Amino acid sequence: MTTLTFLGQSAILLENGGFNVLVDPFLEGNPKATASPDDVPADLILLTHGHGDHLGDTVRIAKRTGAPVVAVVEVANELAGEGLDVVDLNLGGTHEFDGGWARLVPAWHTGLTPNGTPHTPGGLVINLGGKTVYHLGDTALFSDLALPSKRDAIDLALIPIGGHYTMDRHDAVEAARLVAASHVVPVHYDTFPPIEADAEAFKKDVEDAGIAKVTVLPVDGTLEV
Repeated sequence: MTTLTFLGQSAILLENGGFNVLVDPFLEGNPKATASPDDVPADLILLTHGHGDHLGDTVRIAKRTGAPVVAVVEVANELAGEGLDVVDLNLGGTHEFDGGWARLVPAWHTGLTPNGTPHTPGGLVINLGGKTVYHLGDTALFSDLALPSKRDAIDLALIPIGGHYTMDRHDAVEAARLVAASHVVPVHYDTFPPIEADAEAFKKDVEDAGIAKVTVLPVDGTLEV
């Protein structure tokens, strides 16, 4: 059984058979997060991009756990300089690991790490335990969001709804249609005032349109994929 735990902002933890995949672990400094970078488990860390609210506590967690970090090549190279074990994907690249794989796919956003490394952000299509999760990362609405489902049936999609830095909840309804997942979880909202959003209204709009089931997870809420 593959389970997902929402850690706040865009951070999630996927677990199957004791293997933990941590995505965008922004915990310290996240006013909504309750998990600690000193305790959260990780056998593999995946990054959509290197903005501070996604790169987050990657270095601290990876050094504690020894987990490899999968990131776009420029961010991976920066992290390698910190002494981390990295996998340097570019868009379209896939990393295979015991029990699954992760593919870096396009997203429309900007990218600069806190240390000043420019890079291209992405989304992540993650397969763990036979379940496929599409984490859209930070993105605007664009038509290529429909492409990952042409290759793999998407069981769950994580879609940003906060607006301002990403698509808002209205564009996210169309994104849910394009992604064609059977189940959707909204992310990247309410952490800070500029990205406040009505997740329940998003849920109603998506479900009333017959697009997908939507689960609004509280921080630390868990569901079976």
